Amino acid sequence: MANTREIRRRIRSVKNIAQVTKAMEAVSAAKMRKAQAQVLATRPYAQQAREVLSYIARLTNVESEMNALIKPRATIKRIGVVLITADRGLAGGFNANVIRKAATFIREKRRMGVEVEVVTVGRKGRDWLLRYDPVVRAEFTKMPDAPTTSHTSPITRVVIDDYMQGYFDEVYLIYTDFINAIRQEPVVNRLLPVEPAESSANMAPEYIFEPSPEAVLNYVLYGFTEVQILQGLFESIASEHSARMVAMRNATDAAGELIDSLTLTYNKARQEGITNELMDIIGGSAALEKAK
Repeated sequence: MANTREIRRRIRSVKNIAQVTKAMEAVSAAKMRKAQAQVLATRPYAQQAREVLSYIARLTNVESEMNALIKPRATIKRIGVVLITADRGLAGGFNANVIRKAATFIREKRRMGVEVEVVTVGRKGRDWLLRYDPVVRAEFTKMPDAPTTSHTSPITRVVIDDYMQGYFDEVYLIYTDFINAIRQEPVVNRLLPVEPAESSANMAPEYIFEPSPEAVLNYVLYGFTEVQILQGLFESIASEHSARMVAMRNATDAAGELIDSLTLTYNKARQEGITNELMDIIGGSAALEKAK
């Protein structure tokens, strides 16, 4: 059994760690509330923007010059993946889950004979790819907790330029969808080409697009892609803070349990030491009495 000094040192160390994890939990909880409000405020707009663009894509003349952005290409040789992860760890399985989702998706595409290159948003995804599968087309890090279109514009420009120039035949977005503070799920969404709405969808037949659906599609395509990437960032940021809050809470609880266990061990060791000292005193006293 360890001596009492070593146990006291361990108890102090665990208490210090518990203070840090509790502080990190409080910070993550505050950031999570802001990020959650941000997600809930922007999610309806992002969903409606996707529906509107899909509807416009359905109305577009298949012979128009914008057909390449709507109709899937006959041969898929290379696809692009926008992978959104965090810059930091200590968030439970947040980064591992979305990276695992991306790795599975990449393997499936490669089995189909398709090349894959990744545009990483976040240091964790970039580092993993550079270590195990260096197919990074571009990288973006140090995204703020409240990103704007100025932060996503370079990402969008890389994706659209590569698609329009024929470097990518499809583009997918992989991020963590925020469901609630406890549950977050990695998802894969196709960004390009724009998938037309089903023929049964009938959003607003009285709408008139001027000068034409093709012109509207051309104008809003960049904004639509930017909105989807920005919403993916919002969802990922809220998921990251939620996962970190839960992880730090679990770490604090585990530290408390470890402190209780160490305290019990310390008391046993202290009691054992006191008992041994008493036995030594009693033994010495008995020896002196016999000597007399």
